[in-house]
Amino acid sequence: MNDVSSKARRPAAYAGYRLRDVPEPDLELAQVGPGTPGGEMMRRYWQPVVLASELGAVPVRLRILGEDLVAFRDGSGRVGLLHRHCAHRGAGLEFGRIVERGIKCCYHGWWFDVDGTLLDAPAEPPDSALRRTACQGAYPVHEAAGLVFAYLGPPEEQPAFPNYDTLNLPGTDLVPYSISHPCNWLQVHENLMDPWHAVFLHSRMGATQITAAWGEMPVTEWGEIGDRVYYLTSRRLGDLVWVRFNEVMAPNVGQVGGFWQDGAREVLFQRVAATRWTVPNDDASATIFGLRHFSDDVEGPGGLGDRAKVGKEKLDVYGQTGGRSLAEMQDNPGDWEVIVSQRPIAIHAAEHKGSSDRGVAMLRRQVRRCMRGVAGEGEPLPPLHKPGPDGIVPTWTSNSVLRVPQRKDLPDQELLLAVGRAVRDAVVAADGMVGEMRLAAIRANLRKAATELAQG
Repeated sequence: MNDVSSKARRPAAYAGYRLRDVPEPDLELAQVGPGTPGGEMMRRYWQPVVLASELGAVPVRLRILGEDLVAFRDGSGRVGLLHRHCAHRGAGLEFGRIVERGIKCCYHGWWFDVDGTLLDAPAEPPDSALRRTACQGAYPVHEAAGLVFAYLGPPEEQPAFPNYDTLNLPGTDLVPYSISHPCNWLQVHENLMDPWHAVFLHSRMGATQITAAWGEMPVTEWGEIGDRVYYLTSRRLGDLVWVRFNEVMAPNVGQVGGFWQDGAREVLFQRVAATRWTVPNDDASATIFGLRHFSDDVEGPGGLGDRAKVGKEKLDVYGQTGGRSLAEMQDNPGDWEVIVSQRPIAIHAAEHKGSSDRGVAMLRRQVRRCMRGVAGEGEPLPPLHKPGPDGIVPTWTSNSVLRVPQRKDLPDQELLLAVGRAVRDAVVAADGMVGEMRLAAIRANLRKAATELAQG
């Protein structure tokens, strides 16, 4: 037997004893604290840190990227994000008193503005040097659509806030939510580039969790353009082909197409059901901060969306949160439990990845490239997608259902792949356009592509 076949041979049955050793996690990808490659990379981007609705009468204690922080809204409506431990003697500012301008530590009354400036140290004499030299660590914030974002990186490198088109769609209500996960951020995030789990976990391995169409086996393709990793899934449903075009933007932003699509009628460029950021709390816990999109277009006929079921630790799609009983989770597992059950930090060296995991592998490479780019090693950061002339960043995530019957001159697998690529090209080609002009161009391109593919 040659060496190749020997290496490929599987272990004998009942091989638990020989397979019991667990490799170490890939710490370069997993760690997010200050000074780590992942932590420094994440700090170069705006990150959501709290729901705006959580900022009430008392400060909110947070842990973001391995740092202990407090968030609050002062009496004048400004949001502060400060280091949790008071610069005086370390008391927790979650016990502080919110005032008209900033916050006061309950221990000795030190008074900080939202930018960390020390406004008063009342137990110190008026000429104390502390009044000129002490300050509290603070980070800039930006509120958008009910989420509070923060920039935790070097002040001189602060980027513009990315104003994605899906945050500005007419006729769309954005409902913020957050979901905590007691595991590493990357295993939560990379689920977005695994379309095959939707076939099995959400359909074939238990109760149908979304629509029956999700259980149809797709033709799948992954790709990378600039700061985006994407997938295309094309499913045949009679004479119709449902193409799902999902994207992930570096380093931790993802969008999900409309949940309730059933492929029963023609659809041209139906937009997203959720925009989400997977934010590390520390190496072994993370929070999804998201915006659930509600519109007649996205929900469509038979849509099961429910705004009342969206919020802190709530989402109106089965299996996305913890809190269910073990019996329910085992009877009909969802995303939350299979992601969390991969260990607090998933062990990549213990995986046996196949062709269906290509998107996950691409996403991990992108994250590693971003980390090394920030550190000045290897390839530079992938170029960020440029805003359009209106300052809004175009995105691609969508559902399209096109009438393309099977053809005698082309195997259907090849035809489905061509339909997916045609959808991608029709959407990406319109990036330089804005608003209704872009939408009209995409729909025209899709109609033309469907006609050409149907005729051969």
